[in-house]
Amino acid sequence: MFCVPGVCGCCGPLRPRYKRLVDNIFPEDPKDGLSKSDMEKLTFYAVSAPEKLDRIGAYLAERLSRDVVRHRYGYVVIAMEALDQLLMACHSQSIKPFVESFLHMVAKLLESQEPDLQVLGTNSFVKFANIEEDTPSYHRRYDFFVSQFSAMCHSTHEDPETRTRIRVAGIKGLQGVVRKTVNDELQAIIWEPQHMDKLIPSMLFNMQDAEDLDRVGPPGTPSETGQDGEENPASLAESCFRELLGRAAYGNMNNAVRPVLVHLDNHRLWEPNEFAVSCFRIIMYSIQAQHSHHVIQQVLGHLDTHNKNTPRMRAGIVQVLLETVAIAAKGSVGPTVLEVFNTLLKHLRMSVDFELGENSRRNSGASVSSSGRVKESEERIVQNAIIQTIGFFGGNLPDYQRAEVMMFIMGKVPVLAFPPDTFDVPQVTSGFKSKTMVAALPAPFLDPLFSISLMEDCELRQLVLEILLNIIDRHDNRAKLRGIRIIPNVAALKIKREKISKQDVGFMKKHGQQLYRHIYLGCKEEDNGHKNFELLFTTLAVLTIELANEEVVVDLIRLALALQDMSLANEENMPMVIRCGIMALVAAYLNFLSQMIANPAFCQHVSKVNYLGIKERYLFYDADEDRLTRRKSLVDTISLQVDFPSDSLPDKVPALFSPDTTGLEEQEKEKRRQVMEKFQKAPFEEIAAHCESKANMLHDRLAQIFELTIRPPPSPSGVVSIAAGHAQHQSVPVYEMKFPDLCVY
Repeated sequence: MFCVPGVCGCCGPLRPRYKRLVDNIFPEDPKDGLSKSDMEKLTFYAVSAPEKLDRIGAYLAERLSRDVVRHRYGYVVIAMEALDQLLMACHSQSIKPFVESFLHMVAKLLESQEPDLQVLGTNSFVKFANIEEDTPSYHRRYDFFVSQFSAMCHSTHEDPETRTRIRVAGIKGLQGVVRKTVNDELQAIIWEPQHMDKLIPSMLFNMQDAEDLDRVGPPGTPSETGQDGEENPASLAESCFRELLGRAAYGNMNNAVRPVLVHLDNHRLWEPNEFAVSCFRIIMYSIQAQHSHHVIQQVLGHLDTHNKNTPRMRAGIVQVLLETVAIAAKGSVGPTVLEVFNTLLKHLRMSVDFELGENSRRNSGASVSSSGRVKESEERIVQNAIIQTIGFFGGNLPDYQRAEVMMFIMGKVPVLAFPPDTFDVPQVTSGFKSKTMVAALPAPFLDPLFSISLMEDCELRQLVLEILLNIIDRHDNRAKLRGIRIIPNVAALKIKREKISKQDVGFMKKHGQQLYRHIYLGCKEEDNGHKNFELLFTTLAVLTIELANEEVVVDLIRLALALQDMSLANEENMPMVIRCGIMALVAAYLNFLSQMIANPAFCQHVSKVNYLGIKERYLFYDADEDRLTRRKSLVDTISLQVDFPSDSLPDKVPALFSPDTTGLEEQEKEKRRQVMEKFQKAPFEEIAAHCESKANMLHDRLAQIFELTIRPPPSPSGVVSIAAGHAQHQSVPVYEMKFPDLCVY
């Protein structure tokens, strides 16, 4: 009898030690918190006997589950604190079973409907995620945690502060999952679509609340707290999003980007597309540079998927593509360059076809609704976005790829079917700095380019000249040469130039005559405007700077004189405005060329010719501005022809005799005064008779000039001689001809 109580009394002391140590950490009043001394004893025991960790974890989980059911949340907090300390202290192989118990307890807390318990469980999971385990886990999965944390990110709790707390906890939990799994090869399953389809939208959902989308830039340290010191879900989500993308490997990029595109579709965030642009800025700045082409391909594929959607949605996708290209263009864009341009040109063609279809229906008399007109105008938005993307992407490619792209576009784009402003090769060539013209203008590109230069559309001819200028102007001198004008001092422009290379000399020998011919033919087109002549002048000037040796200089002078002859002979009955434009082009170019070759006699002669042209315009002064403009242009033609006969080329450069100009200024002032006085005081009949006599004198003078100068183009087969006031052509053998020194080497 007596021994029974003794035996019974031994039941307490026979209780397992790990349970007694666990029980001791819980005070009678949970408000007193975790007993630190008893927790130290439990930790020492766990470290000393790691094989007991799984039992300790199981017992703690049992107590925690019981306390959760009984709503004894104070003891729940103590149990989780103890678990956290044990995790931080133990790093042995035996921790694996303990972790399973720990994750089971965290899951219990996340499943509860109490926000405090959800936040408590999340915080414990984040601490666990930061622990580096000695060996990977083969069987552990985090599917439940991805789903639960994603659900917390979408919390709709009625209290705003509580809702924010839950969302912040969910984002932190997802960040913990990412950190725990992405570096573990055995956990590559996290990149599978079923998980990415939960992770990515949860982050984007919270990022949509960001107030300042313009802050998005290269990876940094985004602020994770608001102005009041509370944690900001949008900034936390962005930080987690950046971290996830930064850890994405080559084979995971598609699974990471696709959910972004789907989210933008589901929430209709392409129009307006500010948030879409900010998302892809984050993506491009976060991923590794060599993966950029994956993102571009994904966006291109998405554009193909939505090729029948509204113009504004397609424009939004293209603008996002532009942002990705702008960031990727300076890095590695992969081997899919032509695929990018092919897709963009395909969508450009589709957009233009739609617009042309609307125009044809309107012209055929069919009724077009207001919505149709709006859609047509919106197609222009799509086209402009595609053009900007093509230009920006092409403009940042290496030279060898840019030349390939130019040939690709020339072969793909049906020029006649596209409006001129949609043909974007000039932007691709902008900033082109090829060392040799052979590489910059290969024959497969040059031939179709010249064929466009002969088309009847003046804007297409301008486009060809723009392309040539962008490629030939390797020292950025074009801006200094804008406008057809007599430049008094070319040296003041500080033009940059280098000695012409042997490769460029060979290029001009092979293609120079073809280039001169197209410039010559382009000058006489009847629809030429001011911009055409300005571009032609700039092209001639840039050719002189970049590619002119002695032989090319002679060819360019002959070209200028041939243009002058064409304008004066007027065998094709060109309008007067075109003839005057050609003569202005010739005068401005010869003035520029004479100063560039630094020949004093040539410079002096050109200066005198220009002065005589001004003198003749006072001579034919008229109060009527329109008539004055026409006469000024015509007199320029006369004075230039008098002093620049083509057959008078000397050995080096033209250096013709001009009359002495002593006292010209005084005579000019007196003559001007007399003309002004006559037109102010004379009767109308006398003025009319005077103008008629001047007109007759002008026609007589023109007839004399035409008689002296009309002849076939310069040819090795003959020279010109003057006999009895008439021009005669005499053929001489080639071996007896005397060529200028510049043509002989």
